[in-house]
Amino acid sequence: MSQQGAEDWWQKLYEDPEAGPEPDPGDTLDHRFRSAAVVVTDAPPARPPEPVPLPGQRQSAPAPAAPDPALPDLTAPDPKVPPTRRPAGPGADPDRGPAAGADQRAGEGSAVPAPPSDPRRAGPTGYALGDVTVPPEPPASRWGTPRAQDPPAAEREPEPQTHQEPQPERAEQPQAPGPASAPAPESASDGRRPAVRHLGDRAPTYAAEPGSLPVADPADLDRQIPDTVLEGARHGTYTLRAASVRGDSARYRGEARRDFLLTARFGTGDDALVLVALAGGDRAAPGAREAAAEVCHGVASAIGRSQERLAADIRSGRRDALRSGLQRLTDRGYGRLRARAAELGLAEEDYTAGLRGLLLPVDPQCRTRVCFGTGAGGLFRLRAGQWQDLEPGPDPREPAAEDPADGGFRFRASVARPGDTLLLCSGGLADPMREEALLPAALAARWAEPEPPGLAAFLADTQLRVKGYADDRTAAAVWEA
Repeated sequence: MSQQGAEDWWQKLYEDPEAGPEPDPGDTLDHRFRSAAVVVTDAPPARPPEPVPLPGQRQSAPAPAAPDPALPDLTAPDPKVPPTRRPAGPGADPDRGPAAGADQRAGEGSAVPAPPSDPRRAGPTGYALGDVTVPPEPPASRWGTPRAQDPPAAEREPEPQTHQEPQPERAEQPQAPGPASAPAPESASDGRRPAVRHLGDRAPTYAAEPGSLPVADPADLDRQIPDTVLEGARHGTYTLRAASVRGDSARYRGEARRDFLLTARFGTGDDALVLVALAGGDRAAPGAREAAAEVCHGVASAIGRSQERLAADIRSGRRDALRSGLQRLTDRGYGRLRARAAELGLAEEDYTAGLRGLLLPVDPQCRTRVCFGTGAGGLFRLRAGQWQDLEPGPDPREPAAEDPADGGFRFRASVARPGDTLLLCSGGLADPMREEALLPAALAARWAEPEPPGLAAFLADTQLRVKGYADDRTAAAVWEA
């Protein structure tokens, strides 16, 4: 098939609907295949790449070899070119399109037909017909073929040799190691806390990280309990951190966390109150988790309904009214626990939990902190680097506000000083705080800085492990500015 026939075939197939209707006598399937192979195969390296506007260079270039009319080599794939390569390789000259079209028109009447034009180039058979945008040629590195392996790249070497490797590029190379030295100041920062596996010479029995997950009930997935709960806030002159962590024993046995933590803010503006309620039950009690959650919810609901009156009593310093009111709310909550235990057929001691509550006014002018509760737990204060256990008895430097002979209910309302840290915790943390001197000493050293720890640091502090204490730990700490 002649060159004109190949062009007519491409015009009919793609862009030119007005191509001549007369079929070429030599238009056969083999000729069409050869013409398509001419397009999709890279041009031979001996093809003259120079454009018409540079006649001097075209004359100096070696004479191209006459193509074989039978084109036997066009049907075989080039071993150097991947079979999925784009129609033109990266070595194609972008200035060759107009010149190739002129050579084709000039060689139509010659004995040796010129090679067909690239269909991506503008011309009578190119994609540019019909206002189709010609896509840019992809770089060689995109298709995984190195530029040095392409034959046309070797031909273009002498032409851009003086411009492809300018001296400024080598001057920029020494600047690359510059940013590598930037991480040095970052690595110099040593504000991280050291990782402490445990306190004391003896390692705890259980592993430090969670083991088995608790068994889930597919019909009651709302009661799934996370391993760890973390909370934080900043109001007025204080910063609050709170965390509840499953104990090492429960993690090892695949049991759920029994401690419960609730934080809530009731009201808006300076009249608002922040409540922290935490409860923990006995490890052997079957209903400890449900009892802890129920008593916290019951007390929190009653405090939320009485928020305005409680806020006024705290600002006015009416400690007797606060004590009687909070004790009445607490007794009402435990009365519900006893009724629920009777419904479940459990003993009262099997469906109960120790409760601790903390009321914090949002008003920055009010520094009164109210603590109350009953059962297992503790209240500690870090002042001037020394820990004080506030539950066995009142601080001798402050007026007493509780009656030690009044049952198991505990109440304390005191004015915070700048720099104080108040720690409210369940029995899982209160017991080692009272019985192991290493734990309060470690916490005093970690909390000696003027700024309170972040959430992650506070969680790590509450997880300082001591051998013999593997119960759940729940704690809430307040840093005074």
